[in-house]
Amino acid sequence: MNQKPLAGVRVIEFGTLIAGPFCTRIMAEFGAEVIKIETPGTGDPLRKWRKLHGDTSLWWYVQARNKQSVTLNLKSEAGLEVARKLIASADIVVENFRPGVMEKLGLGYEKLKEDNAGLVMVRLSGFGQTGPYRDQPGFGAIGESMGGLRYITGYPDRPPVKTGISIGDSIAALWAALGALMALRHREVNGGAGQVVDVALYEAVFAMMESMVPEFDMFGFIRERTGNVMPGITPSNTHTSRDGKHIIVGGNGDAIFKRLMKAIGRQDLADDPTLADNAGRDARAAEIYGTIDDWVRCHDADEVISTLKAADVPTSPIFSIADMMADPQFQAREMFESLALPGGASVNAPGVVPRLTGTPGGTEWPGPALGEHTQAVLNALGYSDEDVARLNADGVI
Repeated sequence: MNQKPLAGVRVIEFGTLIAGPFCTRIMAEFGAEVIKIETPGTGDPLRKWRKLHGDTSLWWYVQARNKQSVTLNLKSEAGLEVARKLIASADIVVENFRPGVMEKLGLGYEKLKEDNAGLVMVRLSGFGQTGPYRDQPGFGAIGESMGGLRYITGYPDRPPVKTGISIGDSIAALWAALGALMALRHREVNGGAGQVVDVALYEAVFAMMESMVPEFDMFGFIRERTGNVMPGITPSNTHTSRDGKHIIVGGNGDAIFKRLMKAIGRQDLADDPTLADNAGRDARAAEIYGTIDDWVRCHDADEVISTLKAADVPTSPIFSIADMMADPQFQAREMFESLALPGGASVNAPGVVPRLTGTPGGTEWPGPALGEHTQAVLNALGYSDEDVARLNADGVI
């Protein structure tokens, strides 16, 4: 098998829960050596979140796959000494503490780069490393709210709602991984210097907000909640079939709209010149959506899907996880892989994305036991077995 693209890159993770650990999960899936620093005795709280297998979260086994777990008491000088040695050997450090915590530990970037000038330090926080809000706590939910996502999510006659996952944290993690790789690329081609990648959760979400800024600046337009309708782009909506299934129909391309109208028996709308472009369709959005609603509710979901697919109109039922697990496209693309868990059980986990044809990512092992790699990592740093035993007795590891 070809070597993974991040083989040879060493990453030290000081993250907990979602944003920092998801960032390093991506790196680990593509071959980076990720050493996760955890608090002795407790570890990352994610180990106990959501559904447990035995006493360990199933989410943990996915989020920490391919990582090494090293326990360190960062409140002890001996623990900080180990941390500094690890960082001196690393390409990337990822942390998602509040701004200032790493500095209080003596692990701020200005200090660390004295021993490792090429170090890339990825810092994820609610509001970034600067500004008047920097010291405030900020989880993904706060980033989603301040970054604009919550305001536009839901129906206009009801309060804003959230998506069913921690999307703000995950978006920030993706930006962080991208920033880290750009900084590595800069280091490779522009003289070897490292730098800080500063990711604020609210900014990560804000960066996804499409055309909101120029539309407000130019026209004073504030995008509001529109339910399942894609605002300003018609038609794209959710419709309910006769048998109670929810179906997405995306007919917003000019040619696609004509095919959609023909497929549902409305050749008159397909031929209407005032509906030939999006502006004309959006002006008559209520009429168009009512027409599609009327047709879909008169047919079962299978008939709706087959009719629209035959007309080459983008459509899909809204999948639950049970639907995904049974779907032939997911299976053909190998989007589920089996993880062998401690004790002999196995569980399906999401496949690795993105899909690289030459150097694909993959899972080598599931999330490790707390401190599973402490002995081996410290031995590689030059600590003898006796040194490790003493650190353990002193509560450092």
